[in-house]
Amino acid sequence: MTKCPVCRSAFPIGGYHELADHFLQRSAVSDPGHVRFLNQSVSRHRLASTELTERLVAVFQLPPEGLAEWIRRRFAARFFGERLHPFVAALQHPSAATLVGYAVEHQHFLREWVRACAFVLAKTDRSDVSRYELENINTEFGGDGPETPSHYELLLRMAESYGIPRTTLLATPPLATTRRALAEWHSICESEHWVEAMAAMHSLELIADRTLVDHGATAHYFDPSILDGGSITPEAKAFLREGYAADVGHAGEALALVERYATELDRIEEVQGTVLRSIDLFDDYLGARLERAEQHGSPA
Repeated sequence: MTKCPVCRSAFPIGGYHELADHFLQRSAVSDPGHVRFLNQSVSRHRLASTELTERLVAVFQLPPEGLAEWIRRRFAARFFGERLHPFVAALQHPSAATLVGYAVEHQHFLREWVRACAFVLAKTDRSDVSRYELENINTEFGGDGPETPSHYELLLRMAESYGIPRTTLLATPPLATTRRALAEWHSICESEHWVEAMAAMHSLELIADRTLVDHGATAHYFDPSILDGGSITPEAKAFLREGYAADVGHAGEALALVERYATELDRIEEVQGTVLRSIDLFDDYLGARLERAEQHGSPA
């Protein structure tokens, strides 16, 4: 089925004309989510149904390389285009406030991330997907002892290195924008097919995938030189370095699994719509990191 990338309404397979009419109906009543998607991903000008249908077909058109490449290109264009996402721009040479804002909001994301992986694990009947999610849960939240701490533990240490005790960090509720994004990711993982949930969450690992520059990204997640200089704490280096190294393998393996099973299960269009929605949510969530950073100083 063709799926709306805003409200996740379903239409017949290849139903881009129906999807276009849906967008026109929602934009006529100034629905903010649908208007935003049209402005960001299609056109800032009002289009007739026929032209809008053609534009939507182009948005969903898979390249010859397939679904995984389509996801990479859409993600790169959104966060690493000619104008970097504001959080990515701030992270190139981050201030202490930027890294604190990152830590405070990201702790909530990582806890929801584990739940998302668990939903996939509970729903799938494919052993390779189960093994992948088990490993991912352990890497993100479990760890392998003192010498190989989890990403979550590394995040807490980064916050502590900037003067935020973990008791304070853990007691800080998420900002409203983060809360809304987490709630919808939870809904996606709870209610949609497991391959859609997997695509929605693991496509987000592309944010730290340094190979994304081969798929249209104009920059890395951060300037790699900060890992060698003295501008950030050793704990911040440890956290950023871990993601920079791990997410290449994690994202690539996940997208290969998503493409394999979306094709096998004939759910490519559903995955595309859900991934586009997840990208929008991630855009908002990254903005919340900056909003939190502003409470602790200048994110620039």
